[in-house]
Amino acid sequence: MATQTKKQQKYVYFFGGGKADGNESMKNLLGGKGANLAEMAGHPELKLPVPPGFTITTEVCTYYYQHKKTYPTTLNPQIKDAVKQIEKLMGKKFGNLKDPLLLSVRSGARRSMPGMMDTVLNIGLNDETVKGLIKVTGDERFAYDAYRRLVMMYADVVIEKAGGLEPAKGIGIRRIMDDKLSELKKEKGVELDTEIEAKDLKKLVKEFKALTKKYLKQEFPEDPWDQLMGGVGAVFASWNGKRAIEYRKIERIPEEWGTAVNVQAMVFGNMGDGSCTGVAFTRNPGNGDNHFYGEYLVNAQGEDVVAGIRTPAPINNSSKNDHSKKLVTLEKLMPAQFKELDDFQKKLERHYKDMQDIEFTIEKGKLFMLQCRVGKRNGVAAVKMATDMYKEKLITADEAIMRVAPNQLVELLLPMFDLAEEMKNKPIAKGLPAGPGAAVGRLVFESSEAVEWASRGEKVILVREETSPEDVDGMHKAQAIITSKGGMTSHAALVARGWGKCCIVGCSEIEIREHEKMLITKEGKKIHEGDWVSLNGTKGVMYEGVLELIGTDLNKNKSYQSLMKLVEKAKVLGVRTNADNPKDAMQAAYFGAEGIGLFRTEHMFYGEGSEKPLFLLRKMIMSDTLKERKSALDELFKFVKKDIKATLEVMDGKPVTIRLLDPPLHEFVPHDKEKLMALSKELGVSMSILNRRILALHENNPMLGHRGVRLGISYPEITEMQVRAILEAAGELIKNGKHAMPEIMVPVTMGKHELRHQKEIVDRVYSETLKKLKLKKIVYLYGTMIEIPRAALKADSMAEVADFFSFGTNDLTQMSFGFSRDDIGGFLPKYLDLKLLPDDPFVTIDQSGVGELIKIGVERGRSTKPKLKVGICGEHGGDAESVKFCHRLGMNYVSCSPYRVPIARLAAAQAAIEDKKAL
Repeated sequence: MATQTKKQQKYVYFFGGGKADGNESMKNLLGGKGANLAEMAGHPELKLPVPPGFTITTEVCTYYYQHKKTYPTTLNPQIKDAVKQIEKLMGKKFGNLKDPLLLSVRSGARRSMPGMMDTVLNIGLNDETVKGLIKVTGDERFAYDAYRRLVMMYADVVIEKAGGLEPAKGIGIRRIMDDKLSELKKEKGVELDTEIEAKDLKKLVKEFKALTKKYLKQEFPEDPWDQLMGGVGAVFASWNGKRAIEYRKIERIPEEWGTAVNVQAMVFGNMGDGSCTGVAFTRNPGNGDNHFYGEYLVNAQGEDVVAGIRTPAPINNSSKNDHSKKLVTLEKLMPAQFKELDDFQKKLERHYKDMQDIEFTIEKGKLFMLQCRVGKRNGVAAVKMATDMYKEKLITADEAIMRVAPNQLVELLLPMFDLAEEMKNKPIAKGLPAGPGAAVGRLVFESSEAVEWASRGEKVILVREETSPEDVDGMHKAQAIITSKGGMTSHAALVARGWGKCCIVGCSEIEIREHEKMLITKEGKKIHEGDWVSLNGTKGVMYEGVLELIGTDLNKNKSYQSLMKLVEKAKVLGVRTNADNPKDAMQAAYFGAEGIGLFRTEHMFYGEGSEKPLFLLRKMIMSDTLKERKSALDELFKFVKKDIKATLEVMDGKPVTIRLLDPPLHEFVPHDKEKLMALSKELGVSMSILNRRILALHENNPMLGHRGVRLGISYPEITEMQVRAILEAAGELIKNGKHAMPEIMVPVTMGKHELRHQKEIVDRVYSETLKKLKLKKIVYLYGTMIEIPRAALKADSMAEVADFFSFGTNDLTQMSFGFSRDDIGGFLPKYLDLKLLPDDPFVTIDQSGVGELIKIGVERGRSTKPKLKVGICGEHGGDAESVKFCHRLGMNYVSCSPYRVPIARLAAAQAAIEDKKAL
């Protein structure tokens, strides 16, 4: 009986000559670049002039790292067979002395990682094959230019980086060779590489080889096959290079994906003035305009375009800028080739139905397409392209919605720096990007100074080691905030995000000398009070001086308005906002909020106009008897009602979830001596008695102490005052012919008995309010904030009393993990680096842990009350992945800070579309 031979695993996929082994759908195996090269070369509707080549799959990358940087035994024969196919199509032989075939080696992960991994060009050149290249081309200068580039790249990419060699004094071989090149140009009195003569390039090749031997202790390999396999190994090694790892972290690209390697026949843009190389986009990636946009360089290789050594010229008039407006366009210089390129770009965009990033080379008048991929774009461009392509019937409404990453909308909502201006400046410090957008102002070091300076019309940036609630007024008046301590969920970060204010936290690169009113950067630069600085909160960087700001007006952004109309039709999940005053509520409504998911009553005691109510609250806290406390609460009542009524009125019948007093009372106690003396006088007690009362409020662990519902149970009169303020505010609006829909939320509950206790107070006050206002009914809901794990587990019984649940994911995360949100900076970064946690659980919901508690809470609550209204109101409500999780659980809404409302709306629509696709 004949034995069956096991089919050999395919590791190499060929493309070229109008055919391809792969196609665009095989990105997981061939990487984005390899899949697109196969598609361009082999798809019947395309068959573009792609230099022939082959892709080594991502499976080889996985094998490489799992087997101590070795390859499958069958790989080498497959590579040799593929090289033979290239040789046949090109009519040249790899390593041939008379007419050598030269190859390029490039990376290609399944998701684009531009510039993060390595490339080697001109593989196959050595001291003998270079002579053959000279004979065939008749151009000695070109041949030695290609050779010196190979030696330079190979030493840098293969020997040094892939070899894991540490450069002496931090100066790598590339820098050493670049300096040598600069010395030569200076010696010969020329400015450009293209002006160096052949004899000098020939000499440079020898010098580069000598430098490789001297600094890296290795010889440049003369064998073309050694060069090729060295290049392949270098690309695989670059997957775990520092740049690639950092980029993967930012873009959340899994490490296990690996990269493919693309080997292609070289075509040359540096064969004289009839040759060029360039990069282009089918639409403008900066603003989304539907114009072919790109740059090129005559007599250059691809690396020259991105290196910035020479100023690239525009491909057409639409691509001109201040730097290139006087340079000759490709359209004018090579009209026939430009027309062919223009036809190809139109064909590619129609085929892929998205904006394409294209790399091309023209070799002695012949156009070659080296690459195409979905082009990177900023938020403004993403929105415009998506809506334009929908109007052009190139894509569907669902596809348009999915084209825009939710966080890209941030760029449309907040002022940003002019990109060209920003690139001219070097940051003086870097921290965590806690509040997006950009801001310019003069440095101040105290909250009171921020208020004072702002009252004079000055634009200020408040700098603190860290902020506290007492800084809120100054924070509000400042254009931006920067702290040297704290993380992404610190006080400064949370407050800034809520206001849509630019903020950088944890900026340890600055030393704050508050008493000297100055900060010192790590470079030793001193910035004093009153000096101008510019902050990019989206990137977390600070610049010295004034950078130009670009403002935004969504009413004028027709593309944004069009996108949001599509979003509203697609989404199921409601989006509310966390807002504590009419101004924030109006801003959120402008962004499309459908109500308020969290109105924090304690926030009326901070900031502008809070002096009197805060004093009365402190008076109530320091009262020793029920009579004293009720007296203070009676005085406080009118302020609370006024604030709640103003916000209910702005929301005009949209639901407003009002959380009863949550923080421990000691947080409101003043530390200022004058304020303490004023309180002592008002209460008619001595300072010693007042201090004893303050000491009695002290708690060892306030987060788990006397707060939330526990205050209402200990002091029912506090609950009563707040509920009366809410119901009277709503009732008075209704009597005046207006609309109000309050939802009373009791925080920090852990069981139904607490809810019943507080509900009795609500029921009594409700009856009294109807009688007082002569009303038959005030529509309201009564519910609770689920932020304790026990509450999620007991949700079935709690739903007997509650009309709604709102998951407070910030505290639920703290209590589930046992992490203090304010103290995670000391250990969480290490957890993330070591992959002990996939993400910061205070930024995106921990779906397998905290998320499981939320799921249990929703399911058990609705088992008792099927129509129970459920939402979340933590900071996670503005995180796209968390929003999608809430959609999958069947929640009614998410609630987030005003400036994240559009992000949550878009994420909700995308979640609904993903649901449809899964069916």
